[in-house]
Amino acid sequence: MRHWPAHTARGELEGFKAQAAEIVRLTNEKDTHTIRCDWFLNEDGTSCEVHELFPDEQGLIEHKLNTMEATDRLFRDYASDHESTLYGEVSENFLNLVTERMGSAPAVFSFVQGLD
Repeated sequence: MRHWPAHTARGELEGFKAQAAEIVRLTNEKDTHTIRCDWFLNEDGTSCEVHELFPDEQGLIEHKLNTMEATDRLFRDYASDHESTLYGEVSENFLNLVTERMGSAPAVFSFVQGLD
């Protein structure tokens, strides 16, 4: 699972929502492995959290490739200041790829215990 909070740009809430809808549309049409892609806004529309679920890191890579242009537009025009957190097992090669592209790797949390 990937979780990433972001902040909407002042005065750009409707554009943000439209671009989020575009990312969800692309995810639905192009991704073959994405299990969840859920967007949540706080009450005043200034903060967003996205919860995505993939069976493995290849699913996340596919998703990023399919939505890269739309996501770049989201952060160029409608949002700022985001971070990602990964939950689950990821390879060192994957973290190296992310670090090379983004400048740093996201926080990664490994599963310890939970309900069945």
